[in-house]
Amino acid sequence: MLKFHVLTLFPELFTPFFETSIIKRAQDLGATQLQCINFRDYATDRHRTVDDYPFGGGAGMLLKPEPIFRALEALQERETPDAILLMTPQGKPYRQSMAQEFSQKKSLVILCGHYEGMDDRVRQTWVTDEISLGDFVMTGGEIAAMAVIDSVVRLLPSVLGNQESLAEESHSHGLLEYPQYTRPAVFRGISVPPVLLSGHHGKIAEWRRMQSLYRTWKRRPDMLLHANLSESDRVVIQRFEKGDWSGLDG
Repeated sequence: MLKFHVLTLFPELFTPFFETSIIKRAQDLGATQLQCINFRDYATDRHRTVDDYPFGGGAGMLLKPEPIFRALEALQERETPDAILLMTPQGKPYRQSMAQEFSQKKSLVILCGHYEGMDDRVRQTWVTDEISLGDFVMTGGEIAAMAVIDSVVRLLPSVLGNQESLAEESHSHGLLEYPQYTRPAVFRGISVPPVLLSGHHGKIAEWRRMQSLYRTWKRRPDMLLHANLSESDRVVIQRFEKGDWSGLDG
């Protein structure tokens, strides 16, 4: 079982997320356990204060270190987390490889910042991984935390009905996924590529690989720098660069 402990000022945001779809299925199967910890509960003043003005001036408020430290110390008395993740736009871009790494853990803590962020002593003392969903800023780390949880939980054994589908998804092998179709074979004048109806598994696999290469080359060429490409893959990409699209229509 993989346990998630989410430190947040807004645990109510996670209630529908925890009780829906794959996340609920994973809990019912005993594959994961999810807990929200409101670190406001660890503030000691009568106003339960969790933020204050930043030293040196500047706009906005910062999360104070004391409540977060106390919450993490209380958690550590019960168990030792394998990793403590901080959701921050300053973090490392989140990748499928990171989701796969986290899915092998037993206990993860996710810190959700808010306002202008949190006192840096939290990061210095506790955080093992700083994670960003992209080059943009959100109001808080809650949505980012949900994205990480979802991406990890679906990799846990038996959570998805067909584990083989994981191997074909975008980013699983460093490429974007090929296009997929289902019945009817013709819909509003648009036909399914003939190769998918041929029953020839070798040609289907070849077409799908070509489509994955094309989509990645067209939409995310940066991924090709790190993808595991064969010599035949490189030949196909060279054809695309010359404007040769033969074989893509199936």
